[in-house]
Amino acid sequence: MTSSAFVRPYRAEDRDALEDICVRTGHNGQDSRPFYADPGILPVIFAAPYVHLEPELAFVLDDGRGQAVGYILGTADTARFAETFRAEWLPRFADRYPRPAGAPGTPDEAMAELLHRPERMVLPQLAAYPAHLHIDLLPRWQGRGHGRALMRTFLQALGGRGVAAVHLAMATANTPARAFYDRVGFHEIESLAQDGPVTYLGRTTGELDRL
Repeated sequence: MTSSAFVRPYRAEDRDALEDICVRTGHNGQDSRPFYADPGILPVIFAAPYVHLEPELAFVLDDGRGQAVGYILGTADTARFAETFRAEWLPRFADRYPRPAGAPGTPDEAMAELLHRPERMVLPQLAAYPAHLHIDLLPRWQGRGHGRALMRTFLQALGGRGVAAVHLAMATANTPARAFYDRVGFHEIESLAQDGPVTYLGRTTGELDRL
């Protein structure tokens, strides 16, 4: 099944597959559809804006038949990305997913709140890790070395742009993902509290020997 799979740059025709992967891995690595009235909000936040704004930093795992079954994507400059997200991306979806009037009361409202606050991505404690990423693989393609291949490709692309370090924010409850990130050289960012629902990890874009 996986012998012919390979990593390649994202193509526009991969968009639907990326959105589907995001939905099917969007709840602590599991299918988000049972948890959201409209799980389509997840790729609007965590996948589609990246391939729209920085497609050169998006890569997919191709199953060997042209179908994307995993991806890694992100930005080289989180602060700039947040600004562009607000100016160019948010207006496309603000009416479809309005910001809650009060405190979010449902998972959908919690995601809508995130959509409307792109500045949440910019934390002073992350200044030494200017890039950030998202990586997702469909379950049957996990545990076969493909995540490492995607990560290596992305880190090399960042390094080629002179970016020294990258961070990610993961659901603390997603323990399988944490084990993967530990194996590929990520560490907890000590200046951020790590006992909440989100854990921040970082690594340099060099030192790829662990990949």
